[in-house]
Amino acid sequence: MTGFLSVLVLLTSGVGWAWLNYMDGKLNRVNPFAPDDQRPDDGADGDLNFLIVGTDKREGVDRATLNKLHAGGEACDCTDTMMIVHLNAKRDKSTVISIPRDSYVTFPAHQDKNTKKQVGESKGKINAAYTLGGAPLTVATVERATNIRIDHYVEVNFLAFVSVVDKLGGVDVCSPIPLKDPKSGLDMEAGTTHMDGVQSLQYVRARYIASDPTGDIGRTQRQQKFMSQILARATSTGTLANPVKLQGVLDAVFSSITVDKDLDVKKLLDLGTKMKGLSNSGVTYAQIPLKSMDYQVKDWGSTVLWDDAAARPLFDSIRDDHDVNAPPKSSAPGKGQSSAPAAPAPATVEVAPSEIYLQVYNGTQTQGLGSRAHNDLAAAGFKMAAAARGGQALGITNAQQTVIRYDPRWDRSVQTVATALPGSTLEPVEGLGRTIEVVVGSSYKGVTPVAAASAPASGAQNPSSGAPGTSPSPSFSATTGDKVVCK
Repeated sequence: MTGFLSVLVLLTSGVGWAWLNYMDGKLNRVNPFAPDDQRPDDGADGDLNFLIVGTDKREGVDRATLNKLHAGGEACDCTDTMMIVHLNAKRDKSTVISIPRDSYVTFPAHQDKNTKKQVGESKGKINAAYTLGGAPLTVATVERATNIRIDHYVEVNFLAFVSVVDKLGGVDVCSPIPLKDPKSGLDMEAGTTHMDGVQSLQYVRARYIASDPTGDIGRTQRQQKFMSQILARATSTGTLANPVKLQGVLDAVFSSITVDKDLDVKKLLDLGTKMKGLSNSGVTYAQIPLKSMDYQVKDWGSTVLWDDAAARPLFDSIRDDHDVNAPPKSSAPGKGQSSAPAAPAPATVEVAPSEIYLQVYNGTQTQGLGSRAHNDLAAAGFKMAAAARGGQALGITNAQQTVIRYDPRWDRSVQTVATALPGSTLEPVEGLGRTIEVVVGSSYKGVTPVAAASAPASGAQNPSSGAPGTSPSPSFSATTGDKVVCK
């Protein structure tokens, strides 16, 4: 998990092909992806998005090590850590988004992992997706929450993590304050501490530290700092120039991870070759904006609630392969220039967009058009049923005009959608239900703002949706790895 970027670079450092082919045979494989028509659009060309999860699986870990980790009970069969790793098309930059394990999300309809029966849509903590539906539901849940299409899946267990750190000879971790977590076993003094594999796992799993009341959020920040240290350690001259250490690290990784069926060592080697110049300064760690870190939900207890409106620009940047650290383009007029005309007032409609559920399909061959329309409609205040899907699910792939498919029982709601999408064609579909389908055509130009006469302007957020007394994050935060690495 934390050494994944390092492994891609290490693969290019003199390891023989025969040995790589041998390692390819040791990889565990899984098919974690739903059919294309149930997934987000591809987005930008050439970039790659990996979902890397750390599970609570403990196979191969001896009892003494488990005792040090305070993990003597039964494994939860859940994900303990979850990150999206984005590699840009040029392969010279990477963005890592840590997903808090208690994030309150929607689980799409899926096949139960144990009973094999179909289960309807539900809500809960994101780390339970693995418990309920394994890798397929984990990927589907992340794609649903972010509208980012995952290209590859990597699953790491306790043994892989401990082994990689030990094979590297340990790693330096720094903290300005003492860190002690009785549940993970972490007991770290202020300053810099050299940690072995077990100590490192205690560090990245810690979430009950008295000196850090942020819990899950503080843990994601420590994990990101640890990733920077691992990358610096793994790409140091001492590792790259030592064939025995190098092969030991790669052996530890490939022996204990599970990947999607399309990810083989040859692809990893190709990626590593293109990323050979990647350093900590090229890796950005981004935080998902939150509304509440203690959002109480019946049967789930305390959960983490995202600020969806503030998070959208972060997810859009990943999907569109834009640098999240790049300053936004200013639309303010310069000195001596007249200001731009004010935005037009929203068109008045009978049914507010906040009461209407939409599902967007890309009815064209233009990559990313469905995601763009999905985001535009969400920004206009409509409720989105799921990420944008491919039009092939409906047999539509070359539409010129946007088509709005609706159940005639929702004839008033569809007028709101039609007003927001001028020039579109209405197509009644008996029995379709409350979710109106928007099949985007190549003539799509954007969304016209709409608002019900008695409702707030479109896009306004319900202030009661977050926890009392909490304010939405103004924007997402991001920092490069060279800013968090121990000096």
